Amino acid sequence: MTTATESTTPAAPGPENGPSPHEQSMAFVRTALGRIGRFVFIGFVIVFFALPVLWLVSAPFDRAPALRLSVPEFTLDNFDVLLDNPFAMQSLGNSLIISLSTMAIVLVLASLASYALSRVRVPGRDMLLYSLLLLSSIVTGTAAMVPTFVLITELNLIDTQLAVVLVMAGGLLPAAIFILKDFMDNTPRSYEESARVYGASSLQILRHVVVPIARPGLATIAVWSVVQVWGNFLVPFILLRTPDKLPAAVVMFTFYTEGGQPNLALISAFSLLFSVPVVLLYLFVNRRYGFRFYGGIKS
Repeated sequence: MTTATESTTPAAPGPENGPSPHEQSMAFVRTALGRIGRFVFIGFVIVFFALPVLWLVSAPFDRAPALRLSVPEFTLDNFDVLLDNPFAMQSLGNSLIISLSTMAIVLVLASLASYALSRVRVPGRDMLLYSLLLLSSIVTGTAAMVPTFVLITELNLIDTQLAVVLVMAGGLLPAAIFILKDFMDNTPRSYEESARVYGASSLQILRHVVVPIARPGLATIAVWSVVQVWGNFLVPFILLRTPDKLPAAVVMFTFYTEGGQPNLALISAFSLLFSVPVVLLYLFVNRRYGFRFYGGIKS
């Protein structure tokens, strides 16, 4: 027989009755601390990347720029100093020539090679692609500069922008072929077969059928190639001698005062102009084509 005391005694907390108030409070504290930690980390990352950008935007308009972020005393004198430099603006034109030339070579050769590797069944094709990508990652520009310098010297191309273009294009081609091949693989074969029925050649199919479908991949490779060349310092620094032929990344290295101190007025103004073309190119291509590193078409 059950007594009244036993029948009114509450059951001990257990899994079937849910967590206790203490456990609920501890879980709430852990959740709150986790969210606070994530927000603090995200804020730290944002500040870490935002401070250099804020300095880049504000320092060119500061009368006395320094290596710290402060409210600028607005002036345009820094750009007057930049325009007075005989090599600054010319170097931007040199960077543009070298970058666009390299991009054109990479796009044309990578498109042809990736299309051929996608359509022709070559024994060891995948191994060849992975080997090219692996070797291009292991043998970096620094490790290859001595044989590259000897090769360019033997070809009598030292102190020519063509040498820089060829070396940079050769270094970018393996990764470009590897990326573009995925776009070529996902181009429907039925489109090509229909074009062949009407007598189109392989180059005509590539130009009028494959390239329009692979346009996002080509846009990605174009921007990636320009960025890689635009900010490259080592290759033009070693292969070029004449100041009139140097790109902007190398000319910036010479912006020092007579006392050997960095000329922050010149560097800040030049850095802003140096970054504008790449940003505009990225915004234009992203708005028109978008960036994708995989192939295929929308259904």
